[in-house]
Amino acid sequence: MAQTDSLRLPIAEGPFQPTLESRANYECPEWFRDAKFGIWSHWGPQAVPMNGDWYARGMYEPGNRHYAYHTNHYGHPSEFGYKNIIPLWKAEKWDPDRLMQLYKRAGAKYFVSMAVHHDNFFLWNTKLHRWNSVDMGPKRDVVGEWQKAARKYGLKFGVSEHLGASFTWFQSSHGADRTGPKAGVPYDGANSNYWDLYHYPAAPDDRGWYSKDPRWQQRWYDVISELVNTYHPDLLYTDGGVAFGQAHVVGLSMIAHFYNQDIARRAARSPLDSKGAELLLNGLPRSPGGPQVVYTCKQQSGGRWVQDIERGIQPVIDPHPWQTDTSIGDWYYNRNWQFRPVSWVIHMLVDNVSKNGNLLLNVVQRPDGSLDPEVEQMLEQLAEWNAIHEEAIFGSRPWLVYGESAMKVQGGAFKEDFQYSAREIRFTTKGGILYAIALGWPEDRKITIRSLAKPSGSDVNRIERVSLLGYDGRLDWEQTAEGLTVTLPEKKVSEFTAALKITGSALTNVPFTMPPVIVTPDARGRIQLSPDAAELAGNVRPERRGGQLSFGFWDNPQDSVSWTVRFPAAGRFRVRTACASVHGDIGFVVEFGRQTLSGVARRTQSWDNFAEVDLGVLVVREPGDVPVRVRPKDAGLWQAVNLRTITLIPE
Repeated sequence: MAQTDSLRLPIAEGPFQPTLESRANYECPEWFRDAKFGIWSHWGPQAVPMNGDWYARGMYEPGNRHYAYHTNHYGHPSEFGYKNIIPLWKAEKWDPDRLMQLYKRAGAKYFVSMAVHHDNFFLWNTKLHRWNSVDMGPKRDVVGEWQKAARKYGLKFGVSEHLGASFTWFQSSHGADRTGPKAGVPYDGANSNYWDLYHYPAAPDDRGWYSKDPRWQQRWYDVISELVNTYHPDLLYTDGGVAFGQAHVVGLSMIAHFYNQDIARRAARSPLDSKGAELLLNGLPRSPGGPQVVYTCKQQSGGRWVQDIERGIQPVIDPHPWQTDTSIGDWYYNRNWQFRPVSWVIHMLVDNVSKNGNLLLNVVQRPDGSLDPEVEQMLEQLAEWNAIHEEAIFGSRPWLVYGESAMKVQGGAFKEDFQYSAREIRFTTKGGILYAIALGWPEDRKITIRSLAKPSGSDVNRIERVSLLGYDGRLDWEQTAEGLTVTLPEKKVSEFTAALKITGSALTNVPFTMPPVIVTPDARGRIQLSPDAAELAGNVRPERRGGQLSFGFWDNPQDSVSWTVRFPAAGRFRVRTACASVHGDIGFVVEFGRQTLSGVARRTQSWDNFAEVDLGVLVVREPGDVPVRVRPKDAGLWQAVNLRTITLIPE
């Protein structure tokens, strides 16, 4: 075992060392690139109050919603602390075998179990910590039982560790109320008898995500080593960047150990692996003996590990495999959250796969380990969709471009509330076949793929056959210099996508400019300027608030939204919308060509509460196409606003 000088950091013998340069020898295994979709159990004692994520910390923070809930339902945290929540977690309806069958049917190719969250409670049979799920709570080896079920049904198995941040994260348990009847009474975390759960007090200047304390860094390494050496997961997820810093020896040592122990274990099982491992040690890092495990964290890596993006996407194809981790609801069960619809899951999956990414989806469990009926229904819908579309997803690779999009997105963490439409097309490829997946079913049943145009005099994009996954009939299609236009059947194959299977030769992406959406009046003469039909400039994007679609994340005054409206005749229109703001009195302008209407977003207390805004009357003097743009009235006074569909009502 290799050893570092400053700390006790045993590393399995092998080619990887605790340096960034050594990580350059890593190549992501093909199983992960083929898998595309994983399901995550982000579950533990913090699910008990059914009040959402970060409960164990927030219950010690006056003013936090968790503190209010805790004091109202359990009592003051000086008397009833998180240690008292743990025994209430029984997991009495948890059936990992049944759930794994459901997850496999839904299309999951790998499964990730929570091993330890920031609450410092271990979900495995540990020898290092009394606060664990075998000795307390459900009295079961959660990690071990999940692993057994995953192996039984042929899924790769991973674990997530959130322990690195626990030391500073849990310091709130050492505090006390500053006001009120319990002012100055220490919370139970201040009791040294429980410091093995809540940690000893941190130094005053130790407040970052990762602690600077070498004692805690040593503890983290010992614990995660036990986890890896006991369960030998296929994937290890760290909640944060590389533990304690990208250049820190502790985090890099764990990655090296994780990679090396996998090489050694496979070498012991297989002569081929043994030869491969020897070649790797002799300087041929991309041999068959390379590690077949995945380490993933929230940090760009250049391929040294798999980058994870929490609740976000990539804007374009990443040359290195990556992963989104997200949830159908809150991270822990929250009675106040609505679950995501299956359409959102499917669109996120397709978008990620087109950009060389995977989707790791937290399927939120109740405290007892069961799933809500609507969650099970969503998984069954996903299974039905995968039964038709799996050939375009699993085992595929990105094409030359990820797709055709009218949306301008920057990508990054916590940017996932996009509303896709049939105009959005995503590409994947496998075995010489190109798949073009529209993220919706167009009302006119026509899909035009402009990338597959046939320029005059060109020998590229020789289309031979076009078919629709889930449909056995013949499709009508036409290829011109403007693109490949396909007419879909009258009966929808899916409510969520239309996946075309295209074969041909010399297929390439022909450059084009995405034409704007032309908004026209409905049967009543009304014109709806909706978020899902808008051209977006900046970080503003559609999100669902208060049960309806709106423009959200509009923090930057340089952002704007726009449409092109086709007026068939002159006329007058009353213009109305609705806004939500936690700030209030935020002015905005709607430009209709050279005409301008102004409105004010009043304070509504919540992003889910909207108030109607009457912008006045628009006079259209002649028919034609008119550009419409919404922007801040005064960039210097701008604060975030959510804006719903703008409606033009004929007078």
